[in-house]
Amino acid sequence: MGIRLIIRFFGGMWKLRERCLNTHSKTLKYLYLLLYRAGQFESSCFISHKAWIKSKPCFPHGLHGIFISSSAVIGHNCVLFHQTTIGSNTLLDSQGLGAPTIGDNCYIGAGAKIIGKVVIGNNVRIGANTVVYKDVPDNSIVVSNSQTIIQRNEPLNNRYYSYRDGWVYCNNGEWLQEGDRKILEILDKKVNHSVLGND
Repeated sequence: MGIRLIIRFFGGMWKLRERCLNTHSKTLKYLYLLLYRAGQFESSCFISHKAWIKSKPCFPHGLHGIFISSSAVIGHNCVLFHQTTIGSNTLLDSQGLGAPTIGDNCYIGAGAKIIGKVVIGNNVRIGANTVVYKDVPDNSIVVSNSQTIIQRNEPLNNRYYSYRDGWVYCNNGEWLQEGDRKILEILDKKVNHSVLGND
């Protein structure tokens, strides 16, 4: 309850996010980020302050369970229901390596997952619990379809990569530095880590 009152004093979560982006004082930025992250923890959400969001989306059911990656781009006047994920893909062998770009006036239903380097056009409606991993043209509706299984003969590299002053991956709960030059070249070429950070 105390955190909510403090965040309300600063004008709410969105105003606090703007303060994180716009302050030039490292000390103030650190304090704002602490409050912002505490507010996200309260709402079980993660909306990176580094994501490029052109105007505040409408959150009809609040921020509960919403995840927006650091390198995502979201247009004007979008509606995001609870449990929505707009996430980056850092799987090396994936054609969708990167983060989503979402156009203006999009309506994203509860539990929708938009993953990887996909472009969602303007005025798109995405149904509840729909997984989107391909580009969607303007003025379209996307709904769930049947499950498709693609089996491979070789093991898949399912490491989760993050840029933290260099590429690291999670291994049994610990972050390890990636040392494979081929993997580093792929990540540097296909993922814009200039906007990624420790969050």
